[in-house]
Amino acid sequence: VVDVSGFSGARVLDVDRLSPLRASNTAYVIFTSGSTGRPKGVAVSHAAIVNQLEFMQGEYVLSAADVYLQKTATTFDVSLWGFFMPLRVGAVLVLASADGHRDPGYLASVIDEQGVSVTDFVPTMLSTFSSLVDPGLLGSLRDVLVIGEALPVEAVREFGLVSSARLHNLYGPTEAAVSFTFADVTGAGSGSVVSIGVPEWNCRVFVLDSRLRPVAVGVAGELYLSGVQLARGYVGRPDLSADR
Repeated sequence: VVDVSGFSGARVLDVDRLSPLRASNTAYVIFTSGSTGRPKGVAVSHAAIVNQLEFMQGEYVLSAADVYLQKTATTFDVSLWGFFMPLRVGAVLVLASADGHRDPGYLASVIDEQGVSVTDFVPTMLSTFSSLVDPGLLGSLRDVLVIGEALPVEAVREFGLVSSARLHNLYGPTEAAVSFTFADVTGAGSGSVVSIGVPEWNCRVFVLDSRLRPVAVGVAGELYLSGVQLARGYVGRPDLSADR
C-alpha cells in the first residue's frame, strides 16, 4: 500500500513547473539506429502521444472491465499502449515478468489467470506463441495488437487457429508516435500479403515516386507520412531532420 496522503491531488499548473508545458514540447526521446547503424534520437511531442492514445481508445474502446497485459520493454515506444491505455480509463494493467514476453507458456497462463482481454505482440513472437500455446487458455482475449515488423500471412492464419480474438495490424516508424496506420486483419490469412490499412486520426499517408509525385494505384512507390503524430525531428541533427 502506498500512502499518498501527503501529496496534493490538484492539477499541476505552469506556475509549479520550471517553464510552461505546451502540447508541442518533447515528451520523450527514443533512440533508433535504423538502416545506418548510427544511433539517432527521435523527439516525440505530447500532442503526438495524446493523438495516438485518443485514436486507440476510439478504435479499440477499453473500459474499466478490461485487463491489458503489458509485456513490452519501456525502451520500445509500443509500451505507451500498455502503460497509458488502461490507466486512462481505469482498466486493469497487468505487468509481465522481466523475461516473460519470451515465454509463450507463461504468457498464456497469465492471460488465463488474469482474464486478459487486450495485449500486443511483435509478429515474430506472435508466430511462436501461436505454435506453442494451449488454445484453452486464451478464452478471455478480445483484441490483439500487432506491430514492430511486417506481419506474415502465416502468422495471421496460425493465430486464427488458436484464438477467436480480433487481430489488428498496426504500422508506424520510430519517427512517429507508435502507430500510424491500422487494419483489422482477423481471418485475413488467405491472401499473399497483410494490409497495413489506412491512416489513423489526424494522419495522412502518401505513396510517392522518386520525384515526390503520387503514383498510380497498384504501382510501387515510397511511403511518406504527415500529420500530428510525426516526431519533432532528430535531436541535435538538424541536417538529418531537414533531409527527412
